[in-house]
Amino acid sequence: MTRRQALLLTGMLAASSFPNLMRAQTAKPRLSDDGLHVQPWFNHTFLDLKEDLAGAASSGRRLVIFWEQRGCPYCREMHHVNLTDGEIVDYIRQNFLALQFNLFGSREVTDFDGAMMEERQLAALWRINFTPTLCFFPATVAELQGKSSRGPEVWRLSGYWKPFHFRSTFVYVKEEGYKSQPNFQRWLADYADMLRVEGKEVKLW
Repeated sequence: MTRRQALLLTGMLAASSFPNLMRAQTAKPRLSDDGLHVQPWFNHTFLDLKEDLAGAASSGRRLVIFWEQRGCPYCREMHHVNLTDGEIVDYIRQNFLALQFNLFGSREVTDFDGAMMEERQLAALWRINFTPTLCFFPATVAELQGKSSRGPEVWRLSGYWKPFHFRSTFVYVKEEGYKSQPNFQRWLADYADMLRVEGKEVKLW
C-alpha cells in the first residue's frame, strides 16, 4: 500500500467507522496555524488533484475544494452554522472527498494538467476572488478531457449560502442535476417542491 493510499484509507475509515464521534466534533471547528477553520473530516492528501479526483471516484465520491482565508466572517459562519448540522456533514462525508485550500496559501499543488504551483497561484488561475468558494469537479478523470485549465469544475458555490441551499448544492452535484438543468435556481425550486410532496420541511431562510 502506498502512502497516498494509506492516507485515503484513513480518511475513509474515519468517515465510515466512527460517525457518532465525528458528528460530535463538528460542533467545534478548530483554527489552524493559518487562521482557517478546520473540520476533522477534511481530507489530507499530497494535493495532486488528478490523483485526488481518481481516489474520490474509486470510493464512489466526488471531489470538492473549500477555498477559505484567515479572518473571513462568512467562512466562520459556514463552519459554525452549516457545518455543525449533522445531516449536512453526514451527506458531505458520505458523498464527497473534501479538501481545504487557503486563498493566500503557499502549499504546493499539482493541478489537473500536471502543472505545479502554490495555492495562491492556483487561486489566481482559477479566478477565486473571495471566500468561501467551493469548487466541485467531474465524477471521473475521463470527464476532465476538454475542460479548461482555469478550473475544470462542473459547479461553483460562491459566498455564504444558508443551510438548505448549501446542502442542496451538494445534492445538485452528487445527483448530476447540472447535466439536466444547468440553472441551479430552477433545479432548486423543483427539488424543494419534491421534498414538500414527500412531507419534508423546507427552510429557505
